[in-house]
Amino acid sequence: MSQDSASNPFTGAQMPGAHYQQANMAGSNFDGVNLSGARFYALMSGARFDDTDLSTAAFEDVNLGGATLNNINLAGAVITDANMGNLRIADANLAGASIERANLEGMRINGILVTDLLAAYAATKG
Repeated sequence: MSQDSASNPFTGAQMPGAHYQQANMAGSNFDGVNLSGARFYALMSGARFDDTDLSTAAFEDVNLGGATLNNINLAGAVITDANMGNLRIADANLAGASIERANLEGMRINGILVTDLLAAYAATKG
């Protein structure tokens, strides 16, 4: 764990089904936390999630700009109406993920611009 529990109340906590509405969680660190089924309606810019269970969590009308998601479980999670600019996702299983109606400008997957990938795909369907 990256910090002791006195300075980071979210370290190792078990909070499945928690509900955070209009919360300012900017810069918070979630390390080894069980947040499965949690509901977030919050400012979470710069937040860091490490080794965290976010399965079936719902992020609605959230600001995740500059957040880091590392070694997390997002199975069944839903993210809607979100600012995810400069979000970093690493070591994540995105199997079956769906991204719809999103601004993908500057987004990269494994170093490749997503807009270039989509253009190449469209050219094969020509």
